[in-house]
Amino acid sequence: VCNADEGEPGTFKDRLLLTEYIDTLLEGMTIGGYAIGSNTGVIYLRAEYTFMKAAVEAAIAKRRAENLLGDKILGKDFNFDIHVHMGAGAYVCGEETALIESLEGKRGEPRNRPPFPVDTGLNGHSTIVNNVETFIDAALIIDRGAAWWKQYGTEKSSGTKLFSVSGDCFKPGIYEFAWGITVEELLKQVGGEGAKAVQVGGASGTCVPAKDFGRKICFEDVATGGSVMVFAEDRDMLEVAENFLEFFVEESCGKCVPCRKGCPTLLRGVEELLDGKGSVAYLNKLKSLAETMQCSCVCGLGQAAPNAFLSIIENFSDEVLGR
Repeated sequence: VCNADEGEPGTFKDRLLLTEYIDTLLEGMTIGGYAIGSNTGVIYLRAEYTFMKAAVEAAIAKRRAENLLGDKILGKDFNFDIHVHMGAGAYVCGEETALIESLEGKRGEPRNRPPFPVDTGLNGHSTIVNNVETFIDAALIIDRGAAWWKQYGTEKSSGTKLFSVSGDCFKPGIYEFAWGITVEELLKQVGGEGAKAVQVGGASGTCVPAKDFGRKICFEDVATGGSVMVFAEDRDMLEVAENFLEFFVEESCGKCVPCRKGCPTLLRGVEELLDGKGSVAYLNKLKSLAETMQCSCVCGLGQAAPNAFLSIIENFSDEVLGR
């Protein structure tokens, strides 16, 4: 399964890949099917990307005509085909088990794990679920070799990463950098010098303040799915937290209590802080709630929903309480 449900705020790299590199994606999925002995591939396409569906299906049909999909691919004893399944606009379906539930015609809710999809996935079959970029990277590595890939990045985060850069910078867009680039180096490339903070990883990511711009973007430091939002000095960081929490209140599937109740409670707390009604004691209660959500929610959405709030509270406490 290819997860093309690109719903993380501030992320738009997959839209480019689906438009410009669809053939490489299909090749990567075919390699994946061959590697695990699968005969079926599914592209789970974001509902807002309906305008891409015809082009993606045309690319699939072209590969079928060239015997690169379908039965006896290139004369080998290998059958593999791909079809497109449209999402319905739910952020939670970016989580792999909720995506599988949706594929099966059910409500998009995360499953309890274990079992994991590699054991029991779509319709009870072992299933791999990977991002658009991952399948494309797999095809490139097969073509150019592991040594080529490992010459980029860090020891624990090899290769390159696509970044969707937006916000208060002069050159927003999609960039490819090696893993291990510092936040400061990235800001220089995108014209974001003088920023107050950078949100790495979308609404569910980490808010990095200016004093920490020397941190590296990689799995061993600040990990990300690709979203980078730049915030200038005149941004109110508590308003940023409010914006993210409004998103999570809207997108929570409601399955588990910590997320269903926790997101609205955190939002109300931020609104009170914006009105100048907060105190250190009240702030500590909100932090305790957020930490509870991180360890008790069923899926990554609820676990990550408080991330931006906690990092903003930690790094901009004077701004939060000095109202």
